[in-house]
Amino acid sequence: MQQRKIAMVKQELKDLHELKQLYQPVADEMLVNMGPQHPSTHGVLNFLLVTDGEVMHKAVAHVGYLHRGIEKIGEAVEYNGFVPFTDRVDYLAAMSANQGFAMAVEKLASIQVPERAEYLRVIATELNRIASHLVANGAMAMDIGAFTPFVHWLKEREFVNDLMEELCGARLTYNYIRIGGVAFDCGKELAEKIVKWIDHFEPMVDEFDRLITNNEIFVQRLANVSPISAEEAMSYNLVGPNLRASGVDWDIRRDVPYSVYSKFDFKIPVGKGFRGTVGDCYDRFVLRILEIRESCKILRQALATMPEGEIMAKVPKTIKPPKGEAIARVESARGELFYYVVSDGSSKPLRVKIRAGSFTAMSIIEHLSKGVMIADLVAIIGSLDVVAPEVDR
Repeated sequence: MQQRKIAMVKQELKDLHELKQLYQPVADEMLVNMGPQHPSTHGVLNFLLVTDGEVMHKAVAHVGYLHRGIEKIGEAVEYNGFVPFTDRVDYLAAMSANQGFAMAVEKLASIQVPERAEYLRVIATELNRIASHLVANGAMAMDIGAFTPFVHWLKEREFVNDLMEELCGARLTYNYIRIGGVAFDCGKELAEKIVKWIDHFEPMVDEFDRLITNNEIFVQRLANVSPISAEEAMSYNLVGPNLRASGVDWDIRRDVPYSVYSKFDFKIPVGKGFRGTVGDCYDRFVLRILEIRESCKILRQALATMPEGEIMAKVPKTIKPPKGEAIARVESARGELFYYVVSDGSSKPLRVKIRAGSFTAMSIIEHLSKGVMIADLVAIIGSLDVVAPEVDR
């Protein structure tokens, strides 16, 4: 074990050395490492900065510190056994990660999910979306110097965690959405608690806007910083809030409907250059605030119209789908989360492939970093809402 650790460290040093060789500085340039322990890199990430004083010429992403081989694990365990692993794809929006894999297997095995279970999936994933955006925007404000908003949002997120715990018994990695339905039902008392919390929370969003979103110092810190045009966003395959902030009106929930989202009335916010250029860091921040408001609307409708019935289809203990392949796309908090699953007819997948939003967001950072201040790199990373497990898997 000790020899293996030494070998891994040597390989990491070799990789970093090779990366530095690719970016040899010219006169008056410096190579500076930001990470992997840096508190503002939203996980175990490293950036090799090529700088001239405080101005960056480029920031080169060096990933792989959190690689766990989760796709390979998917080929080594049975279908039901892989569901808890999907929580670790994105620990801040684990419900969507559960749902994407479950939907792919349900297509393979021709499993029909009960309608009440679909409503419960929507309720769980929208609560989770709110919790994820609270962390994203709170941490972004803290990263660039405003600590108080993060405390406010952590307090609200604790309320969401309490609701999630009452729904499924867990607060972070849920294993709630199962192949064929969901693990537990939502009783009338819990539904009333969720509505009561929304009644309390929506005015808190207004208060948050007064505190930080419309704070003039905060606006000047983010407006016109690293705008991404619609063409650039599509070229770099950005998804979710990062794509919509650039003015691209696209959301999987509406445009490639799944579950019961087609039954709900909600808007898809897009970037408009709220206080600066369309697609800048401020637009990406504001868009998540607007999405939180829309999630509250969806939750109210789902709770008010949820039908009675079963919450789980009749699924065999050992699932053995026929030979074939299936894909599933869900709109996670960080955008499109894509699963590709291949079956060879056995109880274990032949292939599991996951494509996540943070991985594509990382690809544009080098492009955005040219000519901006080192301090702005923190704002760029925060505005893209990069989560390390989605990058490395």
